[in-house]
Amino acid sequence: MLDRELKKGSAELLILSLVEDRPRHGYDIGQLIELRSRGTLRFNVASLYPLLYRLEKRGWIRGRWVEKAGQRRRRYYRLTPAGGKILAAQREGWREFVEAISRITGIQHA
Repeated sequence: MLDRELKKGSAELLILSLVEDRPRHGYDIGQLIELRSRGTLRFNVASLYPLLYRLEKRGWIRGRWVEKAGQRRRRYYRLTPAGGKILAAQREGWREFVEAISRITGIQHA
């Protein structure tokens, strides 16, 4: 597992990236993070949902309750225009960070 602080620092970027293309509910976001990271990153409910609420309070994502027959209702989150600007800035910041670490350590990423 990655260092807790590194995970914490990347959580916003991960969530904003996953809701960029289409609305997703919290459980789906958590599962996608675990799946796409091949199990390296995992967010439990106790940490994921407070982060979603915080991002919504900041206006970076917007949540909407959806009820489907035979399922319990779920809150789907989507990226807002303000969130899109934050996502672009965070992606650029992470790109610069990864490049700097690579130059120092000699690690090449695929």
